Amino acid sequence: MTKILIVEDHALVREALTQTLSRLEPDMELVEASGADEAIERLNSGSDWDLVVVDLMLPDMNGFSLLGVIAKRFPDVPAIVVSAMDDAVSVRRAIKGGASGFVSKASPGDVLCEAVRTVLDGGVFLPDVDRGAVKRAAAPVNERFGLTPAQTRVMELLSQGKTNREIADLLGLSEGTVKVHMSAIFRALKVSNRAQALVVISRHGTRL
Repeated sequence: MTKILIVEDHALVREALTQTLSRLEPDMELVEASGADEAIERLNSGSDWDLVVVDLMLPDMNGFSLLGVIAKRFPDVPAIVVSAMDDAVSVRRAIKGGASGFVSKASPGDVLCEAVRTVLDGGVFLPDVDRGAVKRAAAPVNERFGLTPAQTRVMELLSQGKTNREIADLLGLSEGTVKVHMSAIFRALKVSNRAQALVVISRHGTRL
């Protein structure tokens, strides 16, 4: 059973998020928290969390700080930001802070469901404008960080938001081999996860 924590201080919005995500699986466990302190308490209560959905504007701690706590104390639990603060600076700051996805509150529910599916599958979900920036930035990174041709092919698919399983299928590799390439890419880029890798990729170069 998939277990998701929804952190949102406005009750109506929280209920709407819960109703939207309930479409994904009939037996999905959706737990609500009205602030960062309650969210941390709930995360501490068990180790079977699959995902946290975080608003950036919380009453007791801003969402960026909460992302930092989650990344440090619960590194195996991915987070998606759902926020009305959907400018490019906020998106990049959230991803740099540890989020694996970002969804604007102006988006329809189907976009949120797509983001959750993507992140649960091990991918990264970015708004269309940021996806485009990451794709354009993919190729020059291999020159700057000394990646091998095989690592570059994996990185290009990573930049398109592909999961390890999808990359393995597209390149005819085992998932284990893809994970080895991913680890090498992370070391070369001096990052620890896919979201941080995408931030680095987006900052270097403009050509495919």
